[in-house]
Amino acid sequence: MTSFHNFRLRSTSQQALAKMNIHTPTSIQDRALPLMLEGRDVIAQAQTGSGKTLAFGLPIMERMDNQQRDVQALVLTPTRELARQVGDVMKLLTEGSGVRVTLLYGGVGYGQQEKDLARGVHIVVGTPGRILDHLQRRTLRLDRVRVLILDEADEMLDRGFAPDVERILAMTPRSRQTALFSATTPPWVEKIAARHLTDPEILQSDEEDVVPDIDHVVIEAYREDKFQVLLRLLRETVEGTTLVFGRTKHGVRNLGRRLEAMGFRVSVLQGNLSQEQRDRALERFRSGQVQILVATNVAARGLDILHIGRVINYELPETHELFTHRVGRTARMGQSGQAITLVSAVDLPKWQAIERGLGVKLPRVSASGETLHAAPVTAAPKASSSWGRRRWSRRRATA
Repeated sequence: MTSFHNFRLRSTSQQALAKMNIHTPTSIQDRALPLMLEGRDVIAQAQTGSGKTLAFGLPIMERMDNQQRDVQALVLTPTRELARQVGDVMKLLTEGSGVRVTLLYGGVGYGQQEKDLARGVHIVVGTPGRILDHLQRRTLRLDRVRVLILDEADEMLDRGFAPDVERILAMTPRSRQTALFSATTPPWVEKIAARHLTDPEILQSDEEDVVPDIDHVVIEAYREDKFQVLLRLLRETVEGTTLVFGRTKHGVRNLGRRLEAMGFRVSVLQGNLSQEQRDRALERFRSGQVQILVATNVAARGLDILHIGRVINYELPETHELFTHRVGRTARMGQSGQAITLVSAVDLPKWQAIERGLGVKLPRVSASGETLHAAPVTAAPKASSSWGRRRWSRRRATA
């Protein structure tokens, strides 16, 4: 069995791992660490929760020189929440090493961030928009960056983020080491990444690491209002908390208000909230003050809360990749979970496109719980799917 002691890691990193009670590398850590420690570029696909942050965080630490004040590593994330989670891990790894890390994301003032940068930091974790702001304000320089990480690379390189990411990459040395980590790697990600990586090694975690224990069911709400179906689901007694996904900021806000009017204790998370409001909403959910979080896709990535026992897709995501990220919020760290998707008649074409992307047909029931279409016991997704060779185990699904 592989141990972290098999890798050449600084003593402070080994001490941090022991403090976190982490002794055995996950599959993606075991495969990525040797390559990254050699300085190789990497494209790594691994399910969220499989240990990606340590897979790039530990090699970053080995490249840091605390005698220099320059920014030597940059980790880009698509959301503030993910930036904070990555930053928390990096701060644990840097403890006692003399290496300094700071977070740069929007929704908060520039003052403290500028003070941190002026004092000198070695590792920056942040979102593209705020990173660009600091570059334009000349409070941040990236000309000494040795390692650059794109976390959740599929979203970082999609049509919305790609221009910002390209501008940031252009301000870093071409000689840098670059790694892309994500739960999904659509073919176009690899095509775009080919412009910025040098002979990258493409990694996928072992199949048993990728398969979460999620009980999937699709409810066909053709003759009944989806909101009434949602109410019945939320009134059920379930183990763990529930994450409900909507599509738009306005729709999520209204859905949260309707549920509160029906007597449910709810937190709402969407992009128009200030950072303080987002933090407060997440803290209420994380601490168990509320059992239901209603959110847009802002919660589809980087939300690492172990007690989420159920994800409900009240409105469908735009792509099968987003579906993967949404349902990945449950069944964390070896636990089981349930993913329920509500489909109305008008949703059917989009849902069929999502199933084609996944390469599987999921079991369906009527709004009353009657089995309509049973999925086979095991259904291997298409080889072209970003889900790779993921296995599906089907337990009896109940609505």
